[in-house]
Amino acid sequence: CDPKINAVTNADTPSERETAIVEILRSRLEGLGPVTVLQLAQPLALPSSEVEIAMLALEQEGFVVRGHFTAPDAEEWCDRRLLARIHRYTIKRLRSEIEAVSAADFMRYLFSWQGLSERGEGQEAVAAVVRQLEGFFIAAGAWEREILAARLQRYSGEQLDALCSSGQLIWTRLNIAVQKEQKKTSPVRNTPLVLLSRQSADRWRRLASPKVDAPDLILSSSAQRLLETMQQLGAAFFVDLVQTSGLLRTQLEDALGELVNHGLVTSDNFAGLRALITPNNKRPRISSRRGWQPTISPFDSAGRWSLLQTPAKAEATAEDIEFLAHTLLRRYGIVFRKLLERETILPPWRDLLRVYWRMEARGEIRGGRFVQGFSGEQFALPEAIGSLRSIHRNHVQHQTGQGDLIAISAADPLNLVGIILPGEKIAAKMNNRVVFCDGIPVAIQKGKQDIAYLTEVNEETAWQTRMLL
Repeated sequence: CDPKINAVTNADTPSERETAIVEILRSRLEGLGPVTVLQLAQPLALPSSEVEIAMLALEQEGFVVRGHFTAPDAEEWCDRRLLARIHRYTIKRLRSEIEAVSAADFMRYLFSWQGLSERGEGQEAVAAVVRQLEGFFIAAGAWEREILAARLQRYSGEQLDALCSSGQLIWTRLNIAVQKEQKKTSPVRNTPLVLLSRQSADRWRRLASPKVDAPDLILSSSAQRLLETMQQLGAAFFVDLVQTSGLLRTQLEDALGELVNHGLVTSDNFAGLRALITPNNKRPRISSRRGWQPTISPFDSAGRWSLLQTPAKAEATAEDIEFLAHTLLRRYGIVFRKLLERETILPPWRDLLRVYWRMEARGEIRGGRFVQGFSGEQFALPEAIGSLRSIHRNHVQHQTGQGDLIAISAADPLNLVGIILPGEKIAAKMNNRVVFCDGIPVAIQKGKQDIAYLTEVNEETAWQTRMLL
């Protein structure tokens, strides 16, 4: 007939040519790996537009995925199953390239990673150290004297006060269930406290929340009166609390210490905690006609005192666990189950493991065997691997027999004797101290007892050890 009448077809139904191109590309992709549209189109003498349409159809089926796999500036396509196989082989190859080091090498790396071998200085260095140790329980009296001073040059309490008063940091005690096992009259200086970023405080409360409902706290009459006063006033200065509560200053100080022990109160500045842990006879005084009188009370310079939310029974979310997994990597650089034995706030290892597997699959961290002698999976940040290798290589090349000595408090997170290093565990009390030589513990001192040497040392090392302790 004239004119010729064409058959009516459904516009949504692909033509035979389109179907043929899709099937040809499907078979090619099964053996090519990541390729660009241009690399597929040239051998077949097809327009790039037709190849791209076919690839979009395969992507809709879930057969291929696109991304930047081998070239950052070119979009590539790859068979989904083939890409998964390539990824598995890549991870296996990367893991096989890792050379595990000894526990002593690992300790030398940790001293460097946490800044004990090369100490930082200034406000930014203080913020970095606190961020690295965020969420680790340390005795209140050890935070400045033993932890920050060991990692920072010319550390000043004003630097930490500035971070707290600006709203960046908060000091507190978490986990009411644990606190109930402690005596409420225990000195504040021995109370395990944490420093937290204020914006992540809610996450830490959920992670540390008791698994069962905590019993009601039993407070002294002064502490109960102060608690009621603070519930009425909200955040208040020390002088306002004295006037409103009707308590004597000494009674109010004791009541604040009791509430801090229960994790109910904090202050704007770290000076508030510093005032609680400083004995009366060590507070600054001035001379007058009436004898030595105290200067302005450190409680008056602590800023406002405020109540904290009482931790309630709450389940940590998947985002909270991922946040904790990142925090642990920032703290140690390399993470495995045995290393986390001193961590107080931890979900089951299997939950952290799933997070680390996902991070490894995304290429954010590396998995493998980094430290000898420990079973289970180990994961590391890329920069931590470079640091570990460098420290191991330098030690092997320049070993002269006697290394640098480093002394730390037993309350320090790096007191890993009996965990990573052989020997008996040393109680995490701030008056106990450990001396390391080349990452190996050589001496300990418990309180005011005599120094106990763990290995044979020469006279020079013994003298240096006594000076450090």
